[in-house]
Amino acid sequence: QVQLVESGGGLVQAGGSLRLSCAASGRTFSSYVMGWFRRAPGKARVFVAAVSWSSGRTQYADTVKGRFTVSRDSAKNTVYLQMNSLKPEDTAVYYCAADRNPAGIPTLTFLYDYWGQGTQVTVSS
Repeated sequence: QVQLVESGGGLVQAGGSLRLSCAASGRTFSSYVMGWFRRAPGKARVFVAAVSWSSGRTQYADTVKGRFTVSRDSAKNTVYLQMNSLKPEDTAVYYCAADRNPAGIPTLTFLYDYWGQGTQVTVSS
């Protein structure tokens, strides 16, 4: 049973930073791609960033490029999303996801097989 558990969300002022964590368990994730998505109020869930567990290759949405960094720690089976220079428009529920059979670095939600419950990030102006 794959489990993804996010943590690290909270309330932060614009310009601040947060680091989200996604603890993965239940499988060997060495061939997976791990992604971060977010859903803002009244909007669809969208891609934020992703990392290949095996190669470390990353991909980012244009809206977060240069501000967010995704990484993984194989020893801890944990994926991180470091978020700097946060803006009010980054306010959303952030979800961790896992693609067990990736072709490249997928950015579409339906390509991911497993999802966490989400963690709320609120950025005040």
